[in-house]
Amino acid sequence: MENKYSIPTKEYSIDRTTKVQREKIVREALGLSTLDAPEPSTETMQLVQEYVDGKTEISDILSQTIVRYSQPAL
Repeated sequence: MENKYSIPTKEYSIDRTTKVQREKIVREALGLSTLDAPEPSTETMQLVQEYVDGKTEISDILSQTIVRYSQPAL
């Protein structure tokens, strides 16, 4: 899936950041995102932890999350 959102994911890529930096990135992003919205789901937080652990890139997490929430509810 093509990333149609302009998020500068290259500067936050796993190979350009340390685990400590990724933890800080996540804390700041969660702080901003929850100012006006509920906390992310457990499933989303598990994906975020994969980024912190260096297993999955932000761009992949973003794509997976968009696909999940774009699917019609059954």
